[in-house]
Formats: sequence, structure tokens, C-alpha cells
Amino acid sequence: MSTALAHALNRGLRDAMEADEKVMLIGEDIGQLGGVFRVTEGLQQDFGDLRVVSSPLGEAGIVGAAIGLAMAGYRPICEIQFDGFTFPAMNQIVTQLAKYRHRSEGKVSLPVVIRIPVGGGIGAIEHHSESPEAYFAHTAGLRVVCPSNSQEAYDMLGEAIRSNDPVIFLEPKRSYWAKSELQTDTAPFDFERARIIRPGNDLTLVTYGALVPAAEKVAATLAEEGREVEIIDLRSLSPIDDKTVVDSVRRTGRLVIAHEASQSGGIAGELATRVQEQAFYELEAPILRVTGYDTPYPASRLEHDWLPNVDRMLDACDRSFEH
Repeated sequence: MSTALAHALNRGLRDAMEADEKVMLIGEDIGQLGGVFRVTEGLQQDFGDLRVVSSPLGEAGIVGAAIGLAMAGYRPICEIQFDGFTFPAMNQIVTQLAKYRHRSEGKVSLPVVIRIPVGGGIGAIEHHSESPEAYFAHTAGLRVVCPSNSQEAYDMLGEAIRSNDPVIFLEPKRSYWAKSELQTDTAPFDFERARIIRPGNDLTLVTYGALVPAAEKVAATLAEEGREVEIIDLRSLSPIDDKTVVDSVRRTGRLVIAHEASQSGGIAGELATRVQEQAFYELEAPILRVTGYDTPYPASRLEHDWLPNVDRMLDACDRSFEH
């Protein structure tokens, strides 16, 4: 069944709430409105306002309440309206949510999922088009994941809700209404593992989230020139499945990494270092990054020049092949 990513998330939330009465939702406008992106549409009507809680406008309060609920035995799922609104809750996320298992010597777990729409490409301004994944990936104690299609969204959300660790669940907002096949009877899987979308032997192209479709177009274009590109969707940004990437690079000898976030301090830099440490002698070209620029997010009329795209990714692949 072809389903939009936003609808797959809605189905995932509904199925989790039906399976476990301790699963509950909390966030701004998630009740009657169904959230800004309508991901929670219809859930308050069906499960009541004690399990689907429309909160005041205060992200620190949302996450703080979720921490208390988790300590009381619930499995809360927070919705942050936009990526740039996450930062008022950073104290709760970094100093409390991420630390409690370690602080309690494993006696207390906080099974909290924080859903955050991320990235640009929807004609929005700053604070509505951010890519803050590196902040969370740098914080020990958090799992950070990002699906790229409807099936991944449904499956990974289920795994996140079942996890006893706190999970930052990043949702690429320009993919919300992209449709792909969805099956709801899939078996549990390890959402820490990267996924090889397309095999190839000439170059490894790694990305995640909204850039996966662009990577597939890059591979298709290069295939017409006789170049076979292996595409890897990271899925998990913390922990990173560097083994899958390293094994690929040992075969291809070339690596290009793409993400929407600014380059400095980003996921690409971390992954490039790990590959260089483990596969240095197999590399036939420098590792290249295709990312957002090291500037604040631009006005919406300029965002398509700021965001990585097929042309910039093709250029990086061509430069790699020139070595």
C-alpha cells in the first residue's frame, strides 16, 4: 500500500498506543489540530486527552513532563513542532534525559521518544528548517535515528517506542508527503544498522533522511556513464553503523557523504574520520562531503542554493573519480 511518510508515522503511533496503554503523546497542538504536520491527526479523538495531551507552548515543560512520566512507568512520546524549537528543552534533554541511566547505575531507564521534524526544502525560515542532529549525536546516552521513507518511518518508530533508552526521532519534513510502500506486519529489526539501498563497486555514497531520493538519482545518472555507486542510508546517527560503511569503502575505494546540516562538526566529519582510521590503505581518493554551508539557514528564496542537491552530489562524485 502506497502511504505518505506522515501517515505511516500516524499508523505507527496508533499501533503502539493500541498495543501498550502506557504509551502516550505530549506536544503542542497535537490534539484536535493533529500537530502542524497532522501526524497525530485523529489520535486524541480515539484515545482521549489523557493519552494525547496538547501541552502549553513550552518545550522544556514538554520534555520535563515526559521524563517524570517515564520515571512513573509510562512510555511518553514528545512532539516538538519544529526543529528550531528544540533548544529551550536542551537542558532537560542533555542534562537529565541522556544521563539518568548512567546516573542511576542502570537502575532507572527513561523510555522517552522525542519526535522532531527536521531539515529544509519547504519554503520556511530559520528555526523552521534546521538540522540539529549533531548536537544530539554528540550527547552520550541518546539514540538518534532518521528514517527516509514510509516503511522506515513505521518500523523505526516502533523500535524507538519499544526501546528503553531515550530516542531522538528525526523526521525529514520535506519527505512527509512522499509516498512509498508500507507493510505493517514486519518483524522487529535492529534500527542501529545502516541499509544498503543500491549495491555498487565504484564509489560509496552515504546519506540519510530527505537526501536519500537525491542520492538515488545520482546513482541512476552515473549508472548511465558506466559507474556503479553503492548507496547507504545510515538510518541511525548515534550509534553510527560504521562497519557497513567501512566494508563498502574497502570494496569501492571512494566515499562521498551528504547531509543537510552545516559541514563543521557534522555527522559527515565523524564518519569520515572513522573510515579513514579503518580503511586508509583501501582509499583511492579523499573522502568528500556535500553539506549545508557554515552559515545560518537562509531566507526561503535561497534555500535550494543552500541545501545539498543532485548537482552538488554529482560534482563530488566526479571529483572523487578524477583521483
